[in-house]
Amino acid sequence: MSENVSSKKFGTFLGVYTPSILTILGLIMYLRFGWVVGNIGLTMTIVTVLLASSITFITGLSASAIATNIQVGVGGEYYLVSRSLGLEPGGAIGIPLYLCRTLSVTFYCFGLAEALLILWPADWGEIPSYGVQLFAAILIVLVTLLSGKSAALALKAQIPIMVLVGLSILALAIGVLTNDMQAPITEATFSTAPEGYWYVFAVFFPAVTGFTAGIGMSGDLKNPRKSIPTGTMGAVITGVIIYIIIPLLLSVTALLTLGDLTNPDAGLETWTKVALFGGILIYPAVWGAILSSAFGSILGGPRVLQALSMDGLAPKFLSKLSKTGQPTIATWVSGAIALLAVLLGGLNTVAQFVSVLFLTLYVAVNLSAALETLVAEPSYRPKIKVPWYVSMLGAAGAIGVMYLISPLACLLALGLELLLYIWLRSRSLEQRWGDVTAGFWMNLSRYGLIQLDKRKIHARNWRPLMLLFVNDVENRIELVRLATALGQHHGIVTVAKLLFKKDAKVEIEDRRLIELNMTKALERNGLEAFSEVHIVDEIESGIQQVSKAHGIADMRTNTIIFGWSESNDGKRKQLQIIEAIKQNAKNVLLIRFRSVLPLEAKNIDIWWSGQQHNGDLMLLLAHLLKLNKEWNKARINIRSMVRNESEKTSLENRIQAILPKTRIKAAVKIEIGGVPFTNFIREKSQEADIVFVGLPSSSKENEADKIRSIDQISEKLKVTVFVQNNESISAVPKLLG
Repeated sequence: MSENVSSKKFGTFLGVYTPSILTILGLIMYLRFGWVVGNIGLTMTIVTVLLASSITFITGLSASAIATNIQVGVGGEYYLVSRSLGLEPGGAIGIPLYLCRTLSVTFYCFGLAEALLILWPADWGEIPSYGVQLFAAILIVLVTLLSGKSAALALKAQIPIMVLVGLSILALAIGVLTNDMQAPITEATFSTAPEGYWYVFAVFFPAVTGFTAGIGMSGDLKNPRKSIPTGTMGAVITGVIIYIIIPLLLSVTALLTLGDLTNPDAGLETWTKVALFGGILIYPAVWGAILSSAFGSILGGPRVLQALSMDGLAPKFLSKLSKTGQPTIATWVSGAIALLAVLLGGLNTVAQFVSVLFLTLYVAVNLSAALETLVAEPSYRPKIKVPWYVSMLGAAGAIGVMYLISPLACLLALGLELLLYIWLRSRSLEQRWGDVTAGFWMNLSRYGLIQLDKRKIHARNWRPLMLLFVNDVENRIELVRLATALGQHHGIVTVAKLLFKKDAKVEIEDRRLIELNMTKALERNGLEAFSEVHIVDEIESGIQQVSKAHGIADMRTNTIIFGWSESNDGKRKQLQIIEAIKQNAKNVLLIRFRSVLPLEAKNIDIWWSGQQHNGDLMLLLAHLLKLNKEWNKARINIRSMVRNESEKTSLENRIQAILPKTRIKAAVKIEIGGVPFTNFIREKSQEADIVFVGLPSSSKENEADKIRSIDQISEKLKVTVFVQNNESISAVPKLLG
């Protein structure tokens, strides 16, 4: 955005109420109110007005609730939705909203051109075939130039229009009251609306929309928190009052027959036949109402585009402001699009689609307010409080009207916004504000943790909650990839990095930046894991402290993962840390890579000694690994080396008895060997894609012997996972059973 620009700010009346009420009191009021009364009668017309207005009233309340809770910026409804639901849902609504407002300029200028051409002198001959389009194009250029030059000028131009509209309603009232009157028409005839009541409702409903025109000026208001609710609700209530008076007047005048009212081609004649001075006050009011709607669209559209640009959803140059604070470039672009749309000619079908898209905005606004209330973030403290079920009722009503207007247009509109949402999600946009969706998931997580805490977690509920220590995510990406594969869709992986106080003064912001870079590295590699950075005094005590305290409630980490160090000093420290972690009842996976993970694995080898409980955990990990698409065709081989035939038969029988209970398919390969165990493993498993081997939890061997054993076993293997089961004896076996 341009700096040091002086933008004139508007108050409630000029900035919100005027554009909103003039968009409500638009063309449908003049052209279709008589037709509605004639087809469904006065009583059902008032019911229709109240029912339709209830949807806009609730939406206005929802928008007001959100607006009174935040510092509202430019973008109107897009700003409200995006700051509540998030950037991607906001963009999915905002982009169609911008196109709707821009195309609306074309619609209104077409309508105004047709309305003004009734003044075409007969002696000039017939209106050329391109006459309406040319006149519409001229009007688009004029309203674009005026709004681009000064929003204040465009808004002030609506004051005389409001006067004209008011005079037209007054002329209608005087015309009715000074002539013969009759009993109100109360009977529904449906003579020119054979489709029934809901068809009439769908035709009338656009008459009550447009109340969000003032919200679109949010960035140009002196006090949006005050002006948006006051101006919007004031316009909605004014519209309801006028819309109850007008059908009452049309139904009691004797100057109009039932045939006049039900005639769909009568148009303005239902007003000009009754109003004082005929059409003298009616036609200018109609022209002014259409022009006002065009102004509302050309003022609101560019500001939505400006907001999209500021949020990174449109090119940055579109958010630049002129010296007077106007989004001039966005206005010229919007005018150009509206001008190009003139070439489409007949826009009736597109107009229906645009109406439905506007209604999806009502759904989003109501849904935002409902979620804000339900999630009840501590920061959500609106001055106007709306019960969540009221907002949801407004959203349901808007969806119902969308379907009534056109089921096909409804599906197309929702499909378009879904595609936009998916596309925006794929771009991994960076959001610079909090939204209600984060609060929703936080509330859901809180509820889940409380429910877990109330229940005793059974062994069958066990799943890997893994903590992986790495120094550099990019350099250890294969290790992270394997960890996420072991917990894919069933467990949780947290990647932790340790920073040392003695090395340098580490600021909180530095820690957050490192976490962010770790997260981005994981996303680039398509891995789902949490990132954490911990500041510790030294590595051994740091890992032990983090491992012991990691997690919350019954979602505490149960498995710690290390990548086998390449230095002797590092290996020695790792073994010491593992011995310390054993006291905390945490499982340990010590992994060494001699090859990258395969795209399609063929063999998973498990070396089963049967003397500790490592075999149970290894079998479970192998099963979890096979749930990944890269590993689902791999064969699990349970291997072991024994000294004689008797031991072979005994071990085979024990394993074969376990497998049916676990419901895990595996081939059992027990062999009699006379060579050292390390050589035997290397010989039999050198072609396996991954090998699970037990890591003894006893300290019978000294550190040097244990390091030598780990190195020798894994030296010729592709990927070796040394497993130490330190949990309670019953935990994993019961899960397998």
